[in-house]
Amino acid sequence: MDRQTTLAFVLIGIVLMVWLYITAPSPTDVQQQKKTTDTTAVTEKEIGKQKPLVQQTEEKDSTILKVLSESSSAEESFVIVETKIARYELSTKGGNFQKVFLKNFNNWYSHHKKGDEDDYKNHVQLINYSRGGSYDFALVTEDGIALNSSELFFEYSGNYSNKLREKDSLTLDFTLKLKNGKSIIKRFLFRSDSYEIENEIIFNGFNDYVSNNSFDIIWNNGIRFVEHNSVDEANYSNSSAYSGGEQVIIDASTVGEKITKDFRGRVDWVAVRNKYFAAVVLPENPNNVEGAYLEGNRYAVGKDGVKEIYEARLTLPFKNQIQETHKFSVYIGPVDYKQLELLGRNLIALVDFGSFFGLKFIVRPIAEYILLPLFQFLHMFIPNYGFVIIVFSLIIKLAVYPLTKQSYQSMKKMQALQPKIAELKEKYKEDPQKLNSETMKLYSTYGINPAGGCLPILLQMPIFIALWGMFQSVIELRQQPFVWWIKDLSTPDVIYDLGFKLPLFGVQQISGLALLMGITTFFQQKMTMKDPSQKMLVYLMPIMLTILFMTFPSGLNLYYFMFNVFSIAQQYYINKAGKDVELVPVANPNKKKGFMARLMEAAEQQTKQQQKKKK
Repeated sequence: MDRQTTLAFVLIGIVLMVWLYITAPSPTDVQQQKKTTDTTAVTEKEIGKQKPLVQQTEEKDSTILKVLSESSSAEESFVIVETKIARYELSTKGGNFQKVFLKNFNNWYSHHKKGDEDDYKNHVQLINYSRGGSYDFALVTEDGIALNSSELFFEYSGNYSNKLREKDSLTLDFTLKLKNGKSIIKRFLFRSDSYEIENEIIFNGFNDYVSNNSFDIIWNNGIRFVEHNSVDEANYSNSSAYSGGEQVIIDASTVGEKITKDFRGRVDWVAVRNKYFAAVVLPENPNNVEGAYLEGNRYAVGKDGVKEIYEARLTLPFKNQIQETHKFSVYIGPVDYKQLELLGRNLIALVDFGSFFGLKFIVRPIAEYILLPLFQFLHMFIPNYGFVIIVFSLIIKLAVYPLTKQSYQSMKKMQALQPKIAELKEKYKEDPQKLNSETMKLYSTYGINPAGGCLPILLQMPIFIALWGMFQSVIELRQQPFVWWIKDLSTPDVIYDLGFKLPLFGVQQISGLALLMGITTFFQQKMTMKDPSQKMLVYLMPIMLTILFMTFPSGLNLYYFMFNVFSIAQQYYINKAGKDVELVPVANPNKKKGFMARLMEAAEQQTKQQQKKKK
């Protein structure tokens, strides 16, 4: 490649590396949490009791007492529902989720096998119970009394410990009694093999009693952070609503920042999420929704950690009936494409495949309909995801081979043309304008596109960006080991801790696969770049990429490392088996000029016009 083409390639590389740097997660890890952090507040024996925990009525707001029935309970008890895939702990305070354990997903510090039911405390628990309720309703009565279910005690009369067998289902009722025969029932339907919980809120005797004829369904306090690196998890945490046929996301990206968003009209669902898990509230009839509200906050934790808390709220109309039922579904589980696809309602929008300068409409279809299905298909035959990635990288390499071959051929032609270009540079060294003109004529004479080596690389970029997004966020790689020191393909494979951070990049831990990727990048560059003016790139690019990739998941680094290995093998084959390029003048060089030739001619014309004006 000539100097201009090389400069274009360098600028493209700089843009890509800056983007990777901006979006790369910090290596800062949150200090290891104590295992006691996620333990339940009561034992199985205590849960079986009717009144394990008592809170006095006097603690309630005196205004709320005016509407509560005298027989209303002032006691908190806990109900266990254990399904095939989750364990739910619900509290009579708020008739709400106290804790939700997912049996197929372990905490980052746990070494237990997935699905191990003997110690559920090692499984991921998603509810921020220490901050209060999560799934509540709120309304204001006609006499100005605010009712929020998180502050109220419901009655429950069923079994306090329930275990569902295969394909079983269970319905629980929590009842709030008010004066004058009024009551509210929160009804939950659990199924053993689903993360989706059906919910009904039944208002009895509330006609002419609800102010503004509307009420809110609220998911408070986000969901718990459950990964080792809280900064990385925060980068993927957000709240969103599906409204107007698209997912609208709010993301608090700065510590101390509070971000909000209001919606009006139909809303299909609202959601809060961390990197791999989500809580979603779906109204049965989105057309009945009056609007929604999202709020998020980002705050510092300890010295280097961060967390984000989100609230999602739906506003629904109250139809002023004597008995009125509103139906919802609540999904509390993994951001798993297959799981969400089965539920429909555009929930697959929660799966984030990344974007690049707003090119989501290009990147997402590639990841969603080509890369992820291929990845999942390979796993059907290869149980270890590390080997899946190796085979996957080979397939992608073969798929882009025509483009890379064209790039290599174009580069060889440019190398063969270098002696003639050097002659022109010597001949017209005092006349840059003439040099450019004669250089473009030389390209036309031999039918060479100076951008031919870069264009195939540009065409591959959407694929590589889609791969980057997919490997960063797919839950399939979470806690999946490969071989030797690579214990988790979703996190960096640390082989050494420097004890300090490198300036600018903030890198402290050394990744083995990032080093291997950098080394193979160096050899690949060494094999392809022959122009002495590009010598600096051979050393600079591998160093920059190695530093940037230090904080990336080991699965992503494994892919790029293997892709480089296959590229080196391909280049070796082309160099050995390929024939030397012969420069043959084309029959009609002026028949169709390329983009670069037209660009140079336009620049030349502009220069001539400026010179005329000066005269």
